[in-house]
Amino acid sequence: MDLLNNDNLKKKTGGFTILSGDSTGGHGGYGAGVMNLDNVSPVFVDPKEGEAFIDMGALHARSAVEKRIKFLKNKEEVPNGKLYWLVWVSILYKEGQPYYGGVAGCEMTVDIDIRRGYKSLPDHVNKMDKSLKGHILVDHMDDTSKKILGEFLKGYSEEMWDRSEEKLHQELLGSK
Repeated sequence: MDLLNNDNLKKKTGGFTILSGDSTGGHGGYGAGVMNLDNVSPVFVDPKEGEAFIDMGALHARSAVEKRIKFLKNKEEVPNGKLYWLVWVSILYKEGQPYYGGVAGCEMTVDIDIRRGYKSLPDHVNKMDKSLKGHILVDHMDDTSKKILGEFLKGYSEEMWDRSEEKLHQELLGSK
């Protein structure tokens, strides 16, 4: 495998990752039991701008929002930070069809002027894990952000939205 070829250096596109590849080939040997991130996508919700977008760099804390920002553990140290929600969206399957199975939002604030931000890394890791396990954790998000996220997911794939659980529809948009 050539790690330095140009194909590996190209920037990833902003789409959901919904195709899974079992690196162990099903043998259960080396690598078995390792967390598989093939089916999770990080969606940023920016309530101030009224938009949502996918940034795969967030899987490794290298999203456009996070670049050149030093993150602090104390929210009060970033009093003028702009609110973002990093939402881990996991694509699960029922009857062979993909749907938004796990959705968990994490708060993040960023102050570009002072190049500081706030996020709780343990919260981000735990929410990603909950999303991968099919949990829907968005009740702590503000209503504007939930609506932006719901409209984004529905607009991205109405088929996956329609196959998703009613709880997700109710939590984000109040209906299907």
